[in-house]
Amino acid sequence: MSIIFVIICVNIYKEVRKLKKQTLLEVLKTSCEKYAGNNAVAYIDQPPLTYRQFKEKVETVSAYLKSNGIIAGDKVAILSENQPNWAVTYFAITTMGAIAVPVMTEFSASEVQHVLRHSETKAIFVSSKQFSKIEDFDNKNLSLRILIDDFSIIPENAKSDILKEILNSGKKEFSRIKEAALKFVGIIAEEVEEETPALILYTSGTTGHSKGVLLTHKNIVSNALDTLSIVEVTSTDRMLSILPLFHTIESTLGLVTPFIAGASITYLSKPPTATVLLPALQKVKPTIILAVPLIIEKIYKLRVLPEINKKLITRKLYGIPYFRKKINTVAGKKLMQTFGGELKMMCIGGAALAADVELFLKESHFPYAVGYGLTETSPLATGTKPELVKFRSAGKALPNVSVKIDNPDPVTGEGEVLIKGPNVMKGYYKDPEKTNEVFTEDGWFRSGDLGYIDEEGYLFIKGRSKNVIIGPNGKNIYPEEIEALINESTYALESLVLESNGQLIARVYLNYDVIDKETENMDDSQSRQFITRILEEIKTNVNSRVNKFSRLNKIVEQQEPFEKTPTQKIKRYLYT
Repeated sequence: MSIIFVIICVNIYKEVRKLKKQTLLEVLKTSCEKYAGNNAVAYIDQPPLTYRQFKEKVETVSAYLKSNGIIAGDKVAILSENQPNWAVTYFAITTMGAIAVPVMTEFSASEVQHVLRHSETKAIFVSSKQFSKIEDFDNKNLSLRILIDDFSIIPENAKSDILKEILNSGKKEFSRIKEAALKFVGIIAEEVEEETPALILYTSGTTGHSKGVLLTHKNIVSNALDTLSIVEVTSTDRMLSILPLFHTIESTLGLVTPFIAGASITYLSKPPTATVLLPALQKVKPTIILAVPLIIEKIYKLRVLPEINKKLITRKLYGIPYFRKKINTVAGKKLMQTFGGELKMMCIGGAALAADVELFLKESHFPYAVGYGLTETSPLATGTKPELVKFRSAGKALPNVSVKIDNPDPVTGEGEVLIKGPNVMKGYYKDPEKTNEVFTEDGWFRSGDLGYIDEEGYLFIKGRSKNVIIGPNGKNIYPEEIEALINESTYALESLVLESNGQLIARVYLNYDVIDKETENMDDSQSRQFITRILEEIKTNVNSRVNKFSRLNKIVEQQEPFEKTPTQKIKRYLYT
């Protein structure tokens, strides 16, 4: 569940940190009183909900859950794409003391249903697009199904073909919810405490791999507050949400953090493809965005580099550091305009950022800083301000978080990254054995990531411990480092380095947009020879830059994109 992310930040904004208790209930109360008239959440091109309206809607939904027998400690699932009502539901569940179970929309029906069974979910908020995954689900615990699109009540045994009728009567149904809610006194539970469980997050839906990460209110809110100690978010900021809310990068850093500061959040009504995202950036002109590395890497390879390589002179000059910096500065200004021209903070999460892309961001003066964390750490563990960034590092430990290296190698200083702090999870739901495995006797969380800390306190991540390949001489080979070198090629989009019969093999998914342009006048045989030559050149280049025991024996073409997690990490287990 490793997450690596980049955060663009400035000075601490201290006012937003004044909370009596570190709970989501306190966040809701404080923010909605302080920023009552500010825009809170909205769909793009639709009227926003103010913080006052948001709180009213949260209270109504919480009361309706109570009126249907949902009490503190009960589990309530959310299965939906990003939308304003997702945020309303998140706060409605957690502020009444119930536990939210956000479910990945990428899960199959069987995976979704396993999560619902394992978590003992009693109610579910589901979107019309995801409803088919639960329409035949029959479980005695699940007593209430609500269509999150408009908070319509879904009758028992309802099928997908009648959802349209339910949606059409949505206003009437929400009135019923409101009427039922008004019958209840004490709409929001006052007994929610910092150690009250708030979320259970499943990173895999299969029976053999399910691990439900149990996070408390303090885990989440403390992490949001610590994030605000290295980034400035104010009530005038505008956030465009493009990462899935069922992941802690977006639900903590993209929802709770801006909520504490009174910022506004806009959601896309469709997946963030280029045709959807680019116009949205110009409409919203966001000041804050969270994104996975793949987005910025594709922009660099498909938009920035082609412009640089278009002319022979700039292509030649780009190989000279002095001129490369000048060219990158110009390209960086254009990139800022692509993002709407007012971006002050970009958080890139979910995986490591490619070295060549980070170099471009640095040289183009695109303000950024690197951080690191996991779902189990709510998620952020390390980070830094942009003026203190150290190239390829993951920053320093957050103010209330401790990070150390377990049994560091006496020569390299490398070892497993251990983390302790108020952001670290309570454990894995209903799995004390796995929980015990990831905690040391003195309470440090074992991240499963390998890295080292330099003399200035900066953390450098080398890779996942389970991915390390032991070379014939007993040395550690980090496939992620070799993949980063492969991906620097203009012709490579994604890669995976594996060990097979004692040899290092790389699978590479090529940049076919570029290749198609360069081979448009070639026949099939010539095109195949061109690709073979590209793969050989990539291998030669990589092998010239790594130590002897990390050299590739073979590169093969991966003809389809690798299957990935929602945060765009390749599912390695499918290819080993």
